[in-house]
Amino acid sequence: MNKTTFFKSTIALCFLAIVGCKSTKSVTAPGASDLSLSTKEVIKAHTKQSPNFKTLQCKIKVVYTQDNKSQSHTITMRMQKDEVIWLNSALNLIRAKITPEKVSFYNKLDNTYFDGDFGYLSQLLGTELDFKKVQNLLLGDALFELDKTTYNMSVHNEAYLFQPKNQMRIFELFYIINPAHFKMDSQQLSQSKEARFLEIDYLSYQMVDKQSVPENLKIFVLEGDEETTIEIGFKSVSLNENLRYPFKIPSGFEEIILE
Repeated sequence: MNKTTFFKSTIALCFLAIVGCKSTKSVTAPGASDLSLSTKEVIKAHTKQSPNFKTLQCKIKVVYTQDNKSQSHTITMRMQKDEVIWLNSALNLIRAKITPEKVSFYNKLDNTYFDGDFGYLSQLLGTELDFKKVQNLLLGDALFELDKTTYNMSVHNEAYLFQPKNQMRIFELFYIINPAHFKMDSQQLSQSKEARFLEIDYLSYQMVDKQSVPENLKIFVLEGDEETTIEIGFKSVSLNENLRYPFKIPSGFEEIILE
């Protein structure tokens, strides 16, 4: 993997990571699953499960596999909910800061930086992104807001399947919600025209301060005939501490300009 690819994958993986917390325990089903709820009831239950905090800090272990070759990286993430996401790789080689207004990062591996809109992230992940969508992915919430007027719901493989009543022209979207705890089991985006497929599977959840948050995540990306698998785990995580988000682009770095 060359420096540019490493950088892109590291940034993309950070944005697709999810949160966990120390001193946690795995979520267990609160009894038998109810598959008879209405669309409105399922959406309300899912929304109620969204984690609530002011700040978050954690170390994320990422295992990245492509062309039968794997690499493991550890990244520090800090988040101030609805305001900033800050990312830092080992040895401070790559640092990024995302706000609702813009995306900024620099890369000491090749002395480059980017300071602009969400077009760069959208290009990396193959779909239009903004701060809210990035945060939703990090927290295991629906990428696009769920509402009963826009989505059809059905029962599929003992879970609730949501899909837009009118699928988007650019891609098709599917959500699978677990009927035991009403958290997301999977989010799937398919762009058949571009031969792209993104599947984000939330393998397990854990309880943090009486809230259910993701514990293990696996991402599958297919683009043409190139397959990428990403496994993510969490450690040394804390909530609601006073955090800093230092970021300054070093002098002499070359700016990345989007075409």
